[in-house]
Amino acid sequence: MSTRLEKLHIALAQAGLDAVVVNPGPTLTYLTGLKFHLMERPVVLLVAPGKDPVIVLPELEYPKVNLFPYRVNAMTYGENPAEWNAVFRKALQSLGLDGKKIGVEPRQLRLLEFQYVRAGAPEADFPDASEALASLRLRKDQSEVEAMRRAVHVAQDALEATIPLIKIGMTEKEIASELTLQMLRRGSEAELPFPPIVSAGPNSANPHASPSERKLQLGDLLVVDWGATVDGYISDLTRTFAVGAVEPEFKKIAEIVLRANEAGRAAGRPGVPCANVDQAAREVIERAGYGKYFTHRTGHGIGMEGHEEPYMRGDNMQMLYPGMAYTVEPGIYLPERNGVRIEDNVVVTKDGVEVLSDMPRELRIVG
Repeated sequence: MSTRLEKLHIALAQAGLDAVVVNPGPTLTYLTGLKFHLMERPVVLLVAPGKDPVIVLPELEYPKVNLFPYRVNAMTYGENPAEWNAVFRKALQSLGLDGKKIGVEPRQLRLLEFQYVRAGAPEADFPDASEALASLRLRKDQSEVEAMRRAVHVAQDALEATIPLIKIGMTEKEIASELTLQMLRRGSEAELPFPPIVSAGPNSANPHASPSERKLQLGDLLVVDWGATVDGYISDLTRTFAVGAVEPEFKKIAEIVLRANEAGRAAGRPGVPCANVDQAAREVIERAGYGKYFTHRTGHGIGMEGHEEPYMRGDNMQMLYPGMAYTVEPGIYLPERNGVRIEDNVVVTKDGVEVLSDMPRELRIVG
């Protein structure tokens, strides 16, 4: 953790930032190894190179300060919100941050925390620090990869245990709840990376469908997009199943997506742009005549979050390097009919990629 803090200092200097403020979420956990609740009582960590970090937190969270992996100055407040501004002002003044450039994470820092920080340093600028912070977590070390590998195994084992229970007439919600239970039984943390997506028939043509009360019917395609969390790191997988016999075209698009998935996995290696992964998978689907039905990017980075850098888009020329981890998840979605997606998790190695997931990708029959 001390090394991560030092890397942050270097990243801030390179970005021209005097400090950064983070609130409960992946970055705070990455920098401290600790988890804080995102709640009505604001918690922020202020980091300025050359000075001890300062954390502002409610009194009830103070015992966590003793768990910090490096020296930190803690400033606490009680239950009366009228007193909180003064504590935040003291924290920012202790680091001399008024009039400075304090980086923020726009996707994570809420207006609640930002208002207190801004009031404590009214002359400060608050530029976007997303790029600097993302650079810290972009390339995973071996311990991070091991955690993701375990998260993949937990997720795969859980779905394999769920498959024999899937029957015609079950609802999407019932399957999702059983899958969630199986992941918890096999060691996933309770905070999953996302609620499982279980969608069948016409619902499977919506890439981000929510499980509904719709019952499985003969001839459906069933898309299951799920993941587990182990030691704060996640897996994100998708497999597609046939509910009994399905139309020939649905078998055809499943085979096309399988080939696209294979092409996308094969395209990743050090020194090639993310765009190559997207283009390799997309080309297979376009050549087969289904290009307009592949409506999203081929993948996204994974680690402590379900979606993080790098992104597998056709216009993203960011280079891949060892330690980067991402998904390969092409799909074909036929509106109001059925959809297919096959998603795997990969990590870039020194000479290619390691595919962390190995659950069968072919169209399997359930029900």
